Amino acid sequence: MAKLTDFTRFADAQQFASSDALWELFDGDKQHLNIAHECITRHADGSGRPAVRIAHADGEDEILSFDAISAGAARFAHWLDAEGVKPGDRIAFMLEPSLPFYVCLFGAMQTGAISVPLFTLFGPDALRLRVGDCNPAILITNAEKAELARSVAKDFAGGPRVVVADEGLLDLITRYPTSYEPKTKANDMAVFQYTSGTTRELPEAVKHSHRTLVTLMFAALYGTGIRPGDEFFCPSSPAWGHGLWHGTLAPLAMGVTTGTFAGRFDPVRLMKALQDYKITNMSAAATHYRMMKNSGRSKQFTFAIKKLSYTGEPIDPATLEWIDETFHVPACSMYGTTEIGVVLVNYPGADDFPVKPGSLGKAVPGQKLQVQRGDGSEAPAGEIGELMLWRRNGWETTKDLAKTDEDGYFYHCGRADDVIISAGWTMSAVEIENTMLKHPDVKECAVIGAPDPTRGLVVKAFVVTDRPPSDAFITELQTFTRERLAQHEFPRIVEFVAELPKTPAGKVNRKVLRDREAAKAAETQSA
Repeated sequence: MAKLTDFTRFADAQQFASSDALWELFDGDKQHLNIAHECITRHADGSGRPAVRIAHADGEDEILSFDAISAGAARFAHWLDAEGVKPGDRIAFMLEPSLPFYVCLFGAMQTGAISVPLFTLFGPDALRLRVGDCNPAILITNAEKAELARSVAKDFAGGPRVVVADEGLLDLITRYPTSYEPKTKANDMAVFQYTSGTTRELPEAVKHSHRTLVTLMFAALYGTGIRPGDEFFCPSSPAWGHGLWHGTLAPLAMGVTTGTFAGRFDPVRLMKALQDYKITNMSAAATHYRMMKNSGRSKQFTFAIKKLSYTGEPIDPATLEWIDETFHVPACSMYGTTEIGVVLVNYPGADDFPVKPGSLGKAVPGQKLQVQRGDGSEAPAGEIGELMLWRRNGWETTKDLAKTDEDGYFYHCGRADDVIISAGWTMSAVEIENTMLKHPDVKECAVIGAPDPTRGLVVKAFVVTDRPPSDAFITELQTFTRERLAQHEFPRIVEFVAELPKTPAGKVNRKVLRDREAAKAAETQSA
């Protein structure tokens, strides 16, 4: 009998995709399910087939098999039992992709404990907030971060035990069996996932049950287009939703070998990995594509890419053009959040779904979205409004602005707080950024509304460039923008910066820029 993985066309997705059809892809059922079993154990057949390829920043390639991860995860699960860890206890780990990372991730979930992946670049404030929130029984990290972890653990009475995941830990657990029988229910909690945010504000942990893996497959099948036989890669950190769910769990659940990046990101190292691993399907953040383009080194490599997807934020037209020229396949946007999941996709690999550049695509099967005006009525094609999602018998806001076209495709128009109203004119920060990024000397750009005593707000652009700053360059950028948009849509203020503030997940953090400008305005007013 055919399964959803046997179909690739958009029409088939609309006809056959359903919740029941998703369950047919798994061994578990609606009562009993375990992510570790579905992603690792059932694919460990003694053949040594690769599960994860890790491209290390220093140039090393590391290949981990389903067999090795399965054996290590089982041993780690037995070790957790011996240490008195109970179902529902949190096991936090701050590790780069490595054998210890996957052993801890899947081993904890086998026991019924809850895995809490943490970003390796967290400083003390960010780590302290998350440890205080999830209250882990054990905090696992590497030797480099051990002192930081211990100092944070001391701040909490009965704080987590800090364990260093090195060869010593792997040697220690070799005394335990290489198989483990999980007894989790589908609705038991499996993962606490923190979204990216500032170190001073704790983003709420999104709590995922084991059955989340099933609903995830809509995004895997139609957002990233994963199918058995793909050679997959996702350079996003598995500490974040994209890297963990779409880059790790989704492909492994289908028995597809995935790839990831460890260490400080380098776009040239990524392109070498794509070439050497003969990657056919990649899902990455918009920033990854932009950095590859800006490296100027893509022509040194040969690629086998057949499907591409991206998430996190829109890709500017100049980068989309580079993707077409470099990989010869369209980049397919995948829209969603850690909280709501993926809801708009471009069906990579579907030959009957035209991909429109810059579009968010159309809804995942079973989802309903609408662009609405302020009064709750549906906005006509071409009109910007708030993107709403139908959930629990009502409309819920995504806090994003969007518009549709006459064919029903959705387009992202920025966060609700990225709208700039200046002297009565309403402008989109994203639209102005995309236009400025078409200028050959603009490498990166962020646009915000800066406080102004006359106009309320004025458009201010922060520009990263290799060209020497000058008043003439500012005028050139202003003219370049207003000639392509409208006479009022241009940055009245341009500031050249060495880099833009970004969230830990790599997105441009406009909030930091807005806060800085607000503080400057308050200081000036006070003076």
